[in-house]
Amino acid sequence: MYFLLLVSPSPPLLSSLQSLKMVASAKSAVPTVADQAAAMQLGQCAKNLATCLAELRTATQKAHEACGPLEIDSALKTVQTLKSELQDAKMSVIDGQLKPLPGETLEKCAQDLGSTSKAVGSSMAQLLTCAAQGNEHYTGVAARETAQALRTLAQAARGVAASTKEPQASAAMLDSAQCVMEGSAMLIHEAHQALVHPGDAESQQRLAQVAKAVSHSLNNCVNCLPGQKDVDMALRSIGEASKKLLVDFLPPCSKTFQEAQTDLNHTAAELNHSAGEVVHSSRGTSSQLAAASGKFSQDFDEFLDAGIEMAGHTQSQEDQIQVIGNLKNISMASSKLLLAAKSLSVDPGAANAKNLLAVAARAVTESINQLITLCTQQAAGQRECDNALRELEAVRGLLDNPNEPVSELSYFDCIESVMENSKVLGESMAGISQHCKTGDVVAFGESVGLASKALCGLTEAAGQASYLVGVSDPNSQSGHEGLVDPIQFAKAHQAIQMACQNLVDPASSPSQVLSAATIVAKHTSALCNACRLASSKTSNPVARRQFVQSAKEVANTTANLVKTIKALDGDFSEENRNRCRVATTPLLEAVENLSTFASNPEFASIPAQISSEGSAAQEPIVRSARSMLDSSTYLIETARSLVLNPKDPPTWSILAGHSRTVSDSIKSLITSIRDKAPGQRECDYSIDSINKCIRDIEQASLAAVGQTLPCRDDISMEALQEQLTSSVQEIGHLIDPVSTVARGEAAQLGHKVTQLASYFDPLIVASVGLASKLHDHQQQMTILDQTKTLSESALQMLYAAKEGGGNPKASHTHDAISEAAQLMREAVDDIMVTLNEAASEGGMVGGMVESIAESMGRLDEGTPPEPEGSFVDYQTTMVKFSKAIAITAQEMMTKSVTCPEELGGLASQVTVDYGQLSHQGRLAAATAEPEEVGFQIKTRVQELGHGCIYLVQKAGALQLSPTDSFSKRELIECARAVTEKVSLVLSALQAGNKGTQACITAASAVSGIIADLDTTIMFASAGTLNPENEESFADHRESILKTAKTLVEDTKLLVAGAASSQEKLAQAAQSSAKTITQLTEVVKLGATSMGSEDPETQVVLINAVRDVAKALAELIGATKCAAGKPADDPSMYQLKGAAKVMVTNVTSLLKTVKAVEDEATRGTRALEATIECIKQELTVFQSKDVPDKSTSPEEFTRMTKGITLATAKAVAAGNSAQQEDVIATANLSRKAISDMLTTCKQAAHHPEVGEELRNRALQYGSECTTGYINLLEQVLQVLQKPTLEQKQQLAVHSKHVAACVTELVQTAEAMKGSDCVDPEDPTVIAETELLGAAASIEAAAKKLEQLKPRAKPKQADETLDFEEQILEAAKSIAAATSALVKSASAAQRELVAQGKVGSNLANAVDDGQWSQGLISAARMVAAATSNLCEAANASVQGHASEEKLISSAKQVAASTAQLLVACKVKADQDSEAMRRLQAAGNAVKRASDNLVKAAQKAAFDKSEDDSVVVKTKFVGGIAQIIAAQEEMLRKERELEEARKKLAQIRQQQYKFLPSELREDEG
Repeated sequence: MYFLLLVSPSPPLLSSLQSLKMVASAKSAVPTVADQAAAMQLGQCAKNLATCLAELRTATQKAHEACGPLEIDSALKTVQTLKSELQDAKMSVIDGQLKPLPGETLEKCAQDLGSTSKAVGSSMAQLLTCAAQGNEHYTGVAARETAQALRTLAQAARGVAASTKEPQASAAMLDSAQCVMEGSAMLIHEAHQALVHPGDAESQQRLAQVAKAVSHSLNNCVNCLPGQKDVDMALRSIGEASKKLLVDFLPPCSKTFQEAQTDLNHTAAELNHSAGEVVHSSRGTSSQLAAASGKFSQDFDEFLDAGIEMAGHTQSQEDQIQVIGNLKNISMASSKLLLAAKSLSVDPGAANAKNLLAVAARAVTESINQLITLCTQQAAGQRECDNALRELEAVRGLLDNPNEPVSELSYFDCIESVMENSKVLGESMAGISQHCKTGDVVAFGESVGLASKALCGLTEAAGQASYLVGVSDPNSQSGHEGLVDPIQFAKAHQAIQMACQNLVDPASSPSQVLSAATIVAKHTSALCNACRLASSKTSNPVARRQFVQSAKEVANTTANLVKTIKALDGDFSEENRNRCRVATTPLLEAVENLSTFASNPEFASIPAQISSEGSAAQEPIVRSARSMLDSSTYLIETARSLVLNPKDPPTWSILAGHSRTVSDSIKSLITSIRDKAPGQRECDYSIDSINKCIRDIEQASLAAVGQTLPCRDDISMEALQEQLTSSVQEIGHLIDPVSTVARGEAAQLGHKVTQLASYFDPLIVASVGLASKLHDHQQQMTILDQTKTLSESALQMLYAAKEGGGNPKASHTHDAISEAAQLMREAVDDIMVTLNEAASEGGMVGGMVESIAESMGRLDEGTPPEPEGSFVDYQTTMVKFSKAIAITAQEMMTKSVTCPEELGGLASQVTVDYGQLSHQGRLAAATAEPEEVGFQIKTRVQELGHGCIYLVQKAGALQLSPTDSFSKRELIECARAVTEKVSLVLSALQAGNKGTQACITAASAVSGIIADLDTTIMFASAGTLNPENEESFADHRESILKTAKTLVEDTKLLVAGAASSQEKLAQAAQSSAKTITQLTEVVKLGATSMGSEDPETQVVLINAVRDVAKALAELIGATKCAAGKPADDPSMYQLKGAAKVMVTNVTSLLKTVKAVEDEATRGTRALEATIECIKQELTVFQSKDVPDKSTSPEEFTRMTKGITLATAKAVAAGNSAQQEDVIATANLSRKAISDMLTTCKQAAHHPEVGEELRNRALQYGSECTTGYINLLEQVLQVLQKPTLEQKQQLAVHSKHVAACVTELVQTAEAMKGSDCVDPEDPTVIAETELLGAAASIEAAAKKLEQLKPRAKPKQADETLDFEEQILEAAKSIAAATSALVKSASAAQRELVAQGKVGSNLANAVDDGQWSQGLISAARMVAAATSNLCEAANASVQGHASEEKLISSAKQVAASTAQLLVACKVKADQDSEAMRRLQAAGNAVKRASDNLVKAAQKAAFDKSEDDSVVVKTKFVGGIAQIIAAQEEMLRKERELEEARKKLAQIRQQQYKFLPSELREDEG
């Protein structure tokens, strides 16, 4: 229980986001604090608070998961204690001993009780909702909030009782409060019972009954407040008086028509005046409200009697019914006015309460005017003038203290409204004067009515404009829009109530019934839409469900009512009217319940607080508007008398004077509104301020150029860096808000531009200070230049914002605003990159920690952005970033030992990845089903955030002390913890969509398979893919065919899985990944069994299975996107297309397997497969997908050369018609076209390539590929029908391909621009690089030798420990690769000596291409060997896994194969150098295999040992089993991700091969 008391304040604090706002405010204030010490302390405290809040949030979430029932019990005990305290207070009243506490007054306590009563009602509504939904966690939260609200209510009730002088009234207040406590205790108890028995109808019914009783008790408690009784008495008096309207026959008339008419006019004026008094007194004391209410009810009684008397004088029954109907409307409007006054007096701070009261008062005036217009027969024009005067009196209150919005008009809408209404008023005033002269009294009345409407519109616009001007003052506090609009709900509630009363009124005509039905439908539809929007905005799942449920209830009850209305419209019988009356009850209850729930303070808007400066700015507008109203009132009164006596010259003179005054006041009003345009003055001030900052930074730049910039010695570089970073971040946060308000929110423009400009002074000071501390002149100028760029872009933004002014209709300025905002973003990004690099190099990680804490905080922000994708999309992205964090953490473990200075960059990468992960996690949590999964995702991502913070902090500490072994150990532990938490995030994601997660995993596995096949193709091309024993392809054929058929069945299940359950989809994905792995293995064995004598056929077979794997990867991706979608969704069509490609490629594999031993047809089959493959590649190329990375025009040019060679080979193969030539052509064509299409698209999407060049490159890439497909198809025709005519067509197609290649090369040249230079001699570069690679490998080998005393085993000695086996195998590899590179160097020199490579100008380009391939291959071997040594070192010391060691060894083998291919292109196969090279390559391959086997065996043994340890030491319950399962999933996913990464690296590194390297030298 004490624990609950400790944490109970936390969730409200966190849910309201006050703590996060406090942190944000503190951070935004840091740059503006002049005292450096205070600024640093404030910044550090804000960071510490953010970190502590994040930890507290996680801890309380875990605590509340376990303490739901305890919270309910605690709330129940609290309420029972409050009931006892109130009983004690009542005893004190009886004894006369109850005294108010210090600071308690009757007015203060009454207001507290009134405002708290709403909070109690709302929290109880939420408690009911949570209990009905069976949500234990949120029920506990709602129970606790209810208890806290009741505590405040009890304190307020005691204060009211102690401050009341009458003991009887005090006792009544305490009794009513006790009733509330008693009912609340019962409600909490019933809520607990509803949770124990979910779905029990009897329990739910009891809960609803108790809730109604509590609501009644709460109303009684509020009614005990001073002044409230008098308002209730007035309401009852109006209700009693209104019963006179329900009689069948009116009493006989006692007055003449003229007397009745005069009486009605007099009582109407009195009632209208009393309504204004009620409005005024509601803002005063309770005694004033009591007096005004009593006077209002008295005047209403007199007015009603006069109205009934007037109804008796009507000529027809229809007129009498209309008069009585108007009197009923006045009765209802009067009751609403008193209720609004009562509500305002109870809670003066309620949002828009004053506006609701003003609306109610105007409704009374309008209903009175309608009755007067109907009943009176005054002299012409008199009635219209009286109506106008009453309307002007009603709107005058809008100008009293305009601190709330009057309407939804924007500032510029207000100006338009003033201009339009002033025009109408001018015409009307001219009409009034003209019609008085001519005696046209009908037209005079119309002109008066138009003038009255125009004046009301002018007053509303002036009131709204003055509010906006006051709010826009920088010293004012702008309000914030709530989740729902209380005015909309209140208006809809009132309108529906009135319409339902008209529906059940026996006197209602058919047209009135239909009108009422239309009103009900209109407002219930608006309420349902508001609920839908609110449910999409709130992050509270209970509130979301309640809004949805309320919308359903309102919609259903409305539908039932409409049915009865249709029946009533067909037959106005008493039975149908009764059915209609019954149907209105549930609708009114549903609307009332919705209004109660929506009144929760959590959903309320925050009203603006207008400063004294803002009030002063309002004064000219308000003064002009009041002058306009006063002079207009005098004008209408004068016109009223003038129309009766148009021959009175003095009156005409008075009218002309008032007319001039009205015109002058309107001109003054327009001038005042325009002069006070929000934000313009602040924009001017801000522009001046930033101009000064730019001059200061220019002076500093000149001083830096002259080396005369004085160094600041009063502050450290770290402090300056933090100050500069903080200023830039705050400026970056304001770019979008300033851009938004400049386009459409004039009231906020002044606030935002002032806030933006306030950060530039500290920005300049910090920038100049930091530059003065830097010793590098280039770094100085970079900082100063980037700061100046940011200042200039901000200046451009302010000019654009001033021009836009917040006017949404000034669309011509919006492009300039957007452009300026983009320039500012780029400037902020540039300077942040510079600062982050400097911070990471110096080990300053404070900014990174702060960034991670901010990302964690954003996970719990109330309203997530509108999701643009599905959960699957966010799940996929989250997996990507989670694994990236895990990989970086593993790399940090390694670098902590080998290269601590690189930890800063890695820590920065973790920060960036976590920021992306948290953003995606927020969206994933919002779209997850069920909601518990979303909650779990957010929790796990926050836990990962804590781990990332600790990891980044340890990285910074280790950078500062690179030799501290304790810091190294801590960093390694933190990295392991991060890896574990990543696995928890992945398991949470898997719980969301098991099937799609399995698809992601399977796609990763298939990606690894494709990369492995690429390596195998390279070994086959090099002629090193030899069988280990005597076996033939026939031994593997059946196995391949059988496995391929199994894959087809798995494919069918996978496609069907998209429309079935997640469980079946997961099974299908896992099965397909397993089968493609088996198929790949058996095809590789089959290709190996064919021997290296026929490498081209080996490549054909492996390419066939690679096509299948690639198609499967596409199919898995399409299945993942289509999962759960309807049949007509576009993703389902993509799935069908991917399935067709998959079937095509499997069929092609089967044909290839059957034809591979048939020398007469295997070339043809290979060509057919290549054509199909190229068509698929072309489809991908023509898609709208943008490649992940771009490439250079030089690389693009180099890849086009492969097309030229392949074209020549294709023509030669067509002419020779030899199957061997055709196979070679098929393999070469596939590679050449694939590489060209990839690099073409990457080069076309380079950021510096324009739209025209991009389209041109893509066009000629497609045309070249299409032409090449036609060429290959022509070769196919020649093979089938080798006629001379067919062979002649080969030349035609080849010329078309050559023309397209020429266009591509020209396009690539155009992309280069004018910055290209000729390279140095490629042969010399190749020689230098080969020798450099050999030296690098020897250095790595020497480093490896130092780890242990050298041993010299000739073969892998299995008796050694695992660490010793690692070292020996790694040494063998290092020695072998050293020999290999030296052999390659010798082979290269031999080629030069033989003249095959030299300085012949004709072959210079070709030699250059070959040399570049040789250079890259040597570099790859050196880099791979260095990585292997590093991995061996880390593995021996326990800092790296066996998996990393295995991958490093495989990379050595792959790069070795690459070097062999590069050397064999031009070498003599029988030369001594070539034999040595081949032998060295085989030695590397054997050494790598030995190391892989040793590491795999050790990993296997280790897993067995680990399982034994777990069984004997750790298993203690189900928690250990779950942990083991999570560990297993994590390892699997890490392996799959590693394969994917390896594939990506290989794909990029293998692209250096020029076209000549694929030439078939045999």
